[in-house]
Amino acid sequence: MPKNIILDCDPGYDDAIAMLLAHGSPEIELLAVTTVAGNQTLDKVTRNALSVATLARMREEIVAAGAHRGLVEPQHVADMIHGESGLDGVRLPEPAVALSARHAVDVIIDLVMASEPGQITLVPTGPLTNIALAARKEPRIVDRVGQVVLMGGAARGGNWSAASEFNIGADPEAAHIVFGEHWPVAMIGLDVTHRALATPDVIDMIDRVDSPVSRFAVDVLSYFQSAYSTYWGADSPSIHDACAVAYVIDPTLVETVDVPLHVELRGELTRGMTVADLRSRPDGGPTTRVGVSLDPERLWKHVIAAIETLSEVAR
Repeated sequence: MPKNIILDCDPGYDDAIAMLLAHGSPEIELLAVTTVAGNQTLDKVTRNALSVATLARMREEIVAAGAHRGLVEPQHVADMIHGESGLDGVRLPEPAVALSARHAVDVIIDLVMASEPGQITLVPTGPLTNIALAARKEPRIVDRVGQVVLMGGAARGGNWSAASEFNIGADPEAAHIVFGEHWPVAMIGLDVTHRALATPDVIDMIDRVDSPVSRFAVDVLSYFQSAYSTYWGADSPSIHDACAVAYVIDPTLVETVDVPLHVELRGELTRGMTVADLRSRPDGGPTTRVGVSLDPERLWKHVIAAIETLSEVAR
């Protein structure tokens, strides 16, 4: 049976690939795409989500806009990577998918409460504001969500600061709430996603699919590569967000460990740090499943298969 997910995202180059992977994979039933301010402002990432949904021919999925800033932290955007639009350089179709009149938080709550317990997985790939607000507004969803598989954090290091990853650093209070609830959480962080490189060979394989969807993906990854090269001096970009979707499709793609994890809120240099206790001393307390490694070859097979599926639908 396909796994029901709600993809909460802030497109963003890698979020766009995550959307294609989720919609094009037979192992996934994408119920909704909800947006949150992160890589760019809420209006911009929501328009990007609607354009990607249009390109991918999403018909039944709900698209809804959510929080325009963090719970406490002032809004931050990653324009140095994703540009002024959030998807700079990429030609986007005019949105032909309707935006829901409901707030993303209400969409999340309504879908979870209308489903059998354990049937929906939340997959946030941006700041965790919407997920935290949903848990606070309707606490009963915590017992009904199957799991939360998030792209964010790191067991070691960061990219927003030396200690924090962008999605967590953009709203540490929301992350503190999400990690602190008693639903199962899998953190697919930088330890995993930095291995998911869109190398020239990968981009060439996608280009060979030769369809509007594949050409869009090639453009996304090419402009992402250019931004990575300029800002980080890296040869290939990491498709962070698609890793969380891939983990839902096949958890064996990612090696994980169950460890205590806390979000630092007060440190002058460590605010937003995900403090994973990797010491081998089981204490019987609550743990988070933390990704530590990834099989990139199998990840890309799933991504390319999804693009091929969407390309056949488009033809």
